[in-house]
Amino acid sequence: MKMISWNVNGIRACVQKGFLDFFREADADIFCIQESKMQEGQLELELEGYHQYWNYAVKKGYSGTAIFTKQEPVSVSYGLGIEEHDQEGRVITLEFKDFYFITVYTPNSKSELERLDYRMQWEDDFLAYMKQLEETKPVIFCGDLNVAHEEIDLKNPKSNRKNAGFTDEERAKFTQLINAGFIDTFRYFYPDAEGIYSWWSYRFKAREKNAGWRIDYFCVSESLKNRLKGAKILTDVFGSDHCPVELTIE
Repeated sequence: MKMISWNVNGIRACVQKGFLDFFREADADIFCIQESKMQEGQLELELEGYHQYWNYAVKKGYSGTAIFTKQEPVSVSYGLGIEEHDQEGRVITLEFKDFYFITVYTPNSKSELERLDYRMQWEDDFLAYMKQLEETKPVIFCGDLNVAHEEIDLKNPKSNRKNAGFTDEERAKFTQLINAGFIDTFRYFYPDAEGIYSWWSYRFKAREKNAGWRIDYFCVSESLKNRLKGAKILTDVFGSDHCPVELTIE
């Protein structure tokens, strides 16, 4: 079973840059996007053979997520069920027979870390939400988590130490997630791989120089470990400032 996650940084713009060609070529069983930046009715995607589920932010042109799946889920839910967190279209959960599948677009702490306190609350609530689901069946979650976990997950760790996405606080929350029984699948297969990133700033020719960050993830419940077949970061796919990430499970 092949799953793909991609922060498209605006699906309407990404469609103009070859999104559909990649989508068809990838032929994933589940394909999800973050940062759709659109409202209902602004784009009709013809994705034959897929069920589509969209979660839009209240604010126009902001955030938003979607999942496209070949297999129809048992149930679908949107958000975390917490009013404060559910205004920005950041979470979709699909329930399948033997696992829950979640796409998430984690809030950015922003410049000057103006949203760091909110982000810390989000992290706690999101982890609690997943642990609650896990009481019923295992969880697979993916998306732009807006954090580079370790120093090998970004090109310039020293100069970015107190910047959004690489603060001690955000990294500690990701460690907490791992300690709570979730596997970072890319690191599971490639514990020491360096120089492989999923996001590059549009400034300073960052992608050309591969001055990037690995902030897009597939994570799974520990109980799914034996079903993991492979994880990839598709750095040769363009169309956004992020590239897609992939997970294959049995």
